[in-house]
Amino acid sequence: MARDFAGWLSSQGWMVRTEVDFVDIVAEKDGRRLYVEVKGATAAPGLDVDTAIGQLVRRMPSEPDQSVSCALVVRDQPRSVEAAVRAPQWILDLLRMALYAVDEDGDVRELVGRA
Repeated sequence: MARDFAGWLSSQGWMVRTEVDFVDIVAEKDGRRLYVEVKGATAAPGLDVDTAIGQLVRRMPSEPDQSVSCALVVRDQPRSVEAAVRAPQWILDLLRMALYAVDEDGDVRELVGRA
């Protein structure tokens, strides 16, 4: 799933690196940096989404930087998508966080955009 999302980012013009300082994907484009956490199949999607959001918050720069945003990528299945979109929009806005889902064929869809 991470490989599919990284490929999709590359196709959108992002320069992509994987597994950088405990971040699944770090992508750069036009002076912007995107930190991505990917959560695949799981028995506890709510817990995994909450953990991923915490991981992304800990990876953000210690000082505000408008050029940095983050994204959470989940498997495109109802329980995982529901867990991801449960986060309030105003919190996602504050975190500059986008939400994406990747299906079994590797197709990416944006759930909530901020990146």
